[in-house]
Amino acid sequence: MIGFVTLGSRDKQRAAKFYDTILGQLGAKRVAIDHERLLFWEKDDSMLCVGDPQNGEAATVGNGVMVALRASSREQVDELHALALELGGRDEGSPGERGRDFYGGYFRDPDGNKLVFFSS
Repeated sequence: MIGFVTLGSRDKQRAAKFYDTILGQLGAKRVAIDHERLLFWEKDDSMLCVGDPQNGEAATVGNGVMVALRASSREQVDELHALALELGGRDEGSPGERGRDFYGGYFRDPDGNKLVFFSS
């Protein structure tokens, strides 16, 4: 249902290193699209974009906004959550059961955007 998600960043080079590593573990690849504001990663029919806001103002974190990234297993959730923290992310909820058939590990990227790795 969702085609792409865009997250703001105050430091695209830092974001590039973070997401190249994290999304690479999920099988996503950075896409070489000639765009001055955004970087793009793609897997199957989904895309994550990171960069400068269109309006030219500083990137800020959306209150209540969260991106969920599907992992292949609970073990991969654990590994990716740990990797995100290793790469400068901040813990927002250690991996664990979050209701029926949902295992997730929540974190914020170096810009403060909230994400979750999950397996169901």
